[in-house]
Amino acid sequence: MKGMLLISGGFDSPVSGYLIKKQGVEIIPIHFSYEPFTDNGPEIKTKGAAKILGFKEPIVINISKECEKIAKFCKHKYYFILTKRLMMRIAEKEARNSGCNFLITGENLSQVSSQTLTNLYAITKAVNIQILRPLLAYDKTEILKIAREIGTYEISIGPEACDVLGPKHPATTCDLKEIEDEEKKIIL
Repeated sequence: MKGMLLISGGFDSPVSGYLIKKQGVEIIPIHFSYEPFTDNGPEIKTKGAAKILGFKEPIVINISKECEKIAKFCKHKYYFILTKRLMMRIAEKEARNSGCNFLITGENLSQVSSQTLTNLYAITKAVNIQILRPLLAYDKTEILKIAREIGTYEISIGPEACDVLGPKHPATTCDLKEIEDEEKKIIL
């Protein structure tokens, strides 16, 4: 069985992939780049974490142009929800091309604005593939403890680059229809 892991340069997604790999699942990592809005630091961190955990070389897809459109033409408070839906759609396509049975994320309930129940629902509805969220009920202390144990903690230290175009006050709730209407403003 194979799963496609949406992996960033942060702590959570490598831990999530590790937990699923322990269940005998082959992990295919996918990383979304924001260059030129960021440097290649997140990609380097991602590749390093993947190597430490024995994953394949990550698939890297640049989504900077799409994220710029979302930031420019959509309600800014929905930026993180809309970009997550974009990533899920791309990951679903790549997963099917790679023979993966599901997606895996490092999402954690209410850790950040896009990870509230209503926002996770809207993100999930973007795709027709199963999404596993093994860290959903973990607290950050537990995640960091596992990251230290598996050797990804040091490489994951540093700022997250995914919020470079994001709003100062992101939406913590949303309505799926409104999100879908926002997506109609742009062609992705």
